[in-house]
Amino acid sequence: MGQVGYRDLQVYILARQLAVEIHQMTLTLPKYEMFEEGSQIRRSSKSIVANIVEGFSRRRYKNEFLHSVIIAMAECDETQVHLEMLFETGSLRNREKYLHLREEYHKLAKMLNRFISSIKTNHISDK
Repeated sequence: MGQVGYRDLQVYILARQLAVEIHQMTLTLPKYEMFEEGSQIRRSSKSIVANIVEGFSRRRYKNEFLHSVIIAMAECDETQVHLEMLFETGSLRNREKYLHLREEYHKLAKMLNRFISSIKTNHISDK
């Protein structure tokens, strides 16, 4: 049995799936949003994934691990704000897609919060 990698983490799996969905959703936005809100939401959603991976790669050091996952949480919050703005301004017209993404990012935020709590309480330093 091999060591668990970041690709095995449910929080990573969901974050990556959602980043792909966000990217695909932005391709349906009006052209004027492609480089404004569309660009912002693509960056923040992909940053969640990148910060989970970066934190996991530094997991030996509790503070660095926590720092990266907390940044992932902040990027998750930012992504949710961009999603709301796109929907409320009428740029994202597909209500079902909006509700799906809103629910999934809410779920991801809960997972990230649990991940942060787990790191705080269960992390064993190699010092």
